[in-house]
Amino acid sequence: MKFSFSDEQQEFRSVVRRFLEDKSPTTAVRRLMETDKGYDPAVWQSLSQDLGLTAVHIPEAYGGQGFGISELAIASEEMGRTLLCAPFFGSTVLAATAILKAGSEEQKKALLPGIASGETIAALAVAEDGGLWDAGSVAMTATPDGGKYRLDGTKSFVVDGHNAGLIVVLARKPGSAGNDGVSFFTVKADAKGLDRRLLPSMDPTRKLARLTFSGVTAELLGKEGAAAGPLAATLDVAAICLAHEMVGGAERLREDAIAFANQRYQFGRPIASFQSLKHKAADMLLEVELAKSAAYYAAAAADESDAELPALASLAKAAASEAYMQTAIHAVQIHGGIGFTWDNDTHLWFKRAKSSEVFLGGADHHRERYMQSIGA
Repeated sequence: MKFSFSDEQQEFRSVVRRFLEDKSPTTAVRRLMETDKGYDPAVWQSLSQDLGLTAVHIPEAYGGQGFGISELAIASEEMGRTLLCAPFFGSTVLAATAILKAGSEEQKKALLPGIASGETIAALAVAEDGGLWDAGSVAMTATPDGGKYRLDGTKSFVVDGHNAGLIVVLARKPGSAGNDGVSFFTVKADAKGLDRRLLPSMDPTRKLARLTFSGVTAELLGKEGAAAGPLAATLDVAAICLAHEMVGGAERLREDAIAFANQRYQFGRPIASFQSLKHKAADMLLEVELAKSAAYYAAAAADESDAELPALASLAKAAASEAYMQTAIHAVQIHGGIGFTWDNDTHLWFKRAKSSEVFLGGADHHRERYMQSIGA
């Protein structure tokens, strides 16, 4: 297994970082997070068509670039670093991966090229009011109806669900329970009976929606009753990419906090020279680097189809959740009184750290999943 990035991957990172530093400064983040749409269509078009980021891990046969999860994770890490406001995670990481894992060959050829080009924004609707991302907790029903299906129920916390033109929905056969009878379905955003509502959230840089389905006509994605496996595989990839996004944000917070500590003077010397600040700086460096190692190892495992992937994905998510949150706390404290103000940008990453901490399951959930995966 690789333990370092190739020259091509390093160059890919450099290109993405330069693009995002230009297109996603904090002024743009603050402007876009106040809008309902939550992203700039011109930047999205450039990201999709000029850089091809929406096509990174989609195979060439379906209009993609044909790269691996490592490249997808690198892009996610750089987006976390700049808090890019765009439907990338919901459309490319979640929905496209679900279609890749669950769809038939014909469905992949029909659905993925639009997502790869950025022309189609997709969303994955799994969690319901309980906020759980697993097949067993799904209550939404899918009733056969003349060759298609009728969906009834509610999905919540759907990333960019209010912007999506295509929605991949997890629902179950009436009367089924647990992982049995659970299937994926596709629904167009303008389907009759579908109500979409933007949810207020603590982190306005990542838009969440509540979708209510009232007899909505849907088409089966993949095999009926066989969604539990593809869902688990999709969530492993999502956890790895989210871990990368979090370590990217944590690294940015650490760098900004250290830069501030070197510029801020008290008693005639920079506060970075104080022993207590040195301890915080050391703690942040240790936590972020360890979380990076876990995330990078998990991405390499995904590319090599390692049998331990579920355990490694959960390990990466748990480590990144705690490292990001703790780094955000340290960063606010290092900035002192100004760190708690709206004018200081630290709170933008702090809120993303808190929302990401629980997104796709918190650290405790993933530690438990890790232990189960290794048979402990």
